[in-house]
Formats: sequence, structure tokens, C-alpha cells
Amino acid sequence: MTDVQQPTADSASEQAQDQALKQKRKKALSLVFFILILAAILFAIWKFFLNNSVSTENAYVGAETASITSMVSGQVQEVLVSDTQQVKKGDVLARIDARDAEIAVAQAKAELIKAQRQYKQTSANSGALSSQIGVSSDAIRSAEAQVAQAKAVLDKAQEDLSRREKLSATGAISKEELTTAQSTLNNAKAGYDLAQAGLAQARSSQKAAQSNLAANEALIQGANENSTPDVLIAQAKLKQALLDLERTEIKAPLDGIISRRSIQVGQRVAPGTVLMMVVPTHQLYVDANFKESQLEKVRVGQKAELTSDLYGKSVVYHGTVVGFSGGTGSAFALIPAQNATGNWIKVVQRLPVRIQLDPKELAEHPLRVGLSMEADIHFTK
Repeated sequence: MTDVQQPTADSASEQAQDQALKQKRKKALSLVFFILILAAILFAIWKFFLNNSVSTENAYVGAETASITSMVSGQVQEVLVSDTQQVKKGDVLARIDARDAEIAVAQAKAELIKAQRQYKQTSANSGALSSQIGVSSDAIRSAEAQVAQAKAVLDKAQEDLSRREKLSATGAISKEELTTAQSTLNNAKAGYDLAQAGLAQARSSQKAAQSNLAANEALIQGANENSTPDVLIAQAKLKQALLDLERTEIKAPLDGIISRRSIQVGQRVAPGTVLMMVVPTHQLYVDANFKESQLEKVRVGQKAELTSDLYGKSVVYHGTVVGFSGGTGSAFALIPAQNATGNWIKVVQRLPVRIQLDPKELAEHPLRVGLSMEADIHFTK
């Protein structure tokens, strides 16, 4: 009896152990399933309720700096600012020796006066030419009268010669008298030709005066002392000279801080020479370099919060997304990546996103170009 009961007890113990092991496995599977369910719920909550922003520490302060250049050539006479100095729009930054520009202005004024006087002279010439035309008309009438008179003398001389030739045939007059009549006729012909030449000359003089008058009128027609081409050119030269004189004073185009001043008194500068830079610290922005995988929901107009390493987390700046760069940083690098090679490895790219900062906050806590920032963009506007 004892031997029979022993196997039965062992079998019951094994069944109990199997049952306990199954219970443990069931509990473990339930726990794993519960953890998976909980993770899925937490991911869904994060995905749909908490995943409403992206952030990056790869962000830097930037500004549209103004390069101060000389518009005229000359020697630097005075420099009124230095690096780190705050300036206002219109402040004089430097002066270039203005004596050459002043001489150019005086010359341009003289040329303008000369052009105006030439217009007055041209207008006066029209009156003189009109008078010449009137005088030439009188000369033509006088020449015509002289031609008529010479013609009458020629006709009389011709008649006298014809009459004496008839008388000479009968021997009524001497040969000397006939010769005198012939000479008189020749003189009359010469006088007639001279009178005709005088008439032709008078008419030519009148045509020349008319042509000169027409040419003179063409110069001043539809214009006055201030609108003729020569006067307009002289006025333009005077304006250019005055502008060059004004440009000898180099002024700040905007409010900001002087940086990278590179000129000294006595230095000769040429047009286009960069003298210094003005950084508008009240118009700063941040270029935040986000990973391409972070930009799916980022849109222009979305709000952003930023902190600077200069002030720490205690100072929070607020900004607005105003645009995206036209390409990634590597695309605009001096030596772009050659992704067509066979050893290409995919690297997550970063695209600069520009965030405009609040000017009031910048006035309270000034920043400088190049400082590091941490940017957090919220997807909701």
C-alpha cells in the first residue's frame, strides 16, 4: 500500500508545480501586455496632446548689418566713432576732405550760369536775325531797282548804237562817234550784269538769314531759360557736385552699434571702400538649425520661445517664424557633400529657420550677433 501511494503523491506535487508555473507565466504575460498597453496609451497621449513643439540648441543670433562705404574718393579728415559705440540714424560717423568737392560745386555753378547766358544770347540772336531778314528785304528791293535802272540804261545804249550804225552806213557820223556808242553799250551791259549779281547776292543773304533764324529758333523752341538741354545738363552736373559734397559727411543709415571700424584719420579712401559696420541690435533675429525630421509641422507665423546662454533660462524671448532658408547648411558649404559617390552615408540634414525676435524684449535684454540660443517652436499659432 505504501509503494502504491508514493507515486500518486509525487504526481500530485508535479501537477501543483505545473499549475503554479502556468500561473506565473500568465501573470508575467499579463504584466507585459499591460506594459505594452500603457506604453501605447502614453505614446498616443504624447503624440496627440503633448507633441506640439520642436526644439533645438543649434541656433544663433543674426542681424541685417549695414556696411558703411565711401561714395566719394578723398582723404579721411575726421573719424567720430569707434568700435562698440552706440549711434543713431543720421549721426555723422566720419568726414572726408571736402575741398575738392567744393571746387567741383563752384565749377558746376559757373557752367550753369554760362548755359543760362548762352540761352539768353541765342534768344537775342533770333531778334538780330529777324532784323537781318528785314534789312535783306530792303536790300533786295534796292537791288531790283538798280537792275531796272541798269536795264533801262542798257536799252537806251542799245538803241543809240543801232541808230548810229544806220547813220554810219550813210557817212553821217564819224567812226569815233560809233566807237563811243559801242563803248557806252558795253558799259551798260556790264552795269546790268553787276546789278543782277547784286540782286542775287541780296537774295542769298536773305536766305542765309532765314536759315540761321530757323536754326536758332530750333535751339530755343518750346524751352525757357531753365529747360534747354544745355541748362538741364548743367543743372544735373550741379546736383551731382552738391551730392558729392554732401557725401563727404558719412552718416549712419540706421540705429545700431559700430563694429569692425577699419579707417583712420589721413587714410585715403575710394568709392566702395568698406569703412565700418553698423549692427542694428534692436532688429535681431535667430537662425535655428532644425533637423529635417523636425520640420513636418513647422509653418511661417508660428510662435517660438527662446533662451540665451548669455542670460540663462531666467530670460525667455518670444519670436515668430518668418521663413525658411532656401537650402541646408551643407548645400551652401564651400565644398558641398558629394552624395553621388559609392561610399555615401545618410546624414540627417539641418535647415535654418528664421525667427524674428520681439524688439521690446531685445531692448530690455540686449543680445549680440553670433550668440548661442535655444529655440522651441510651437505648432499652434
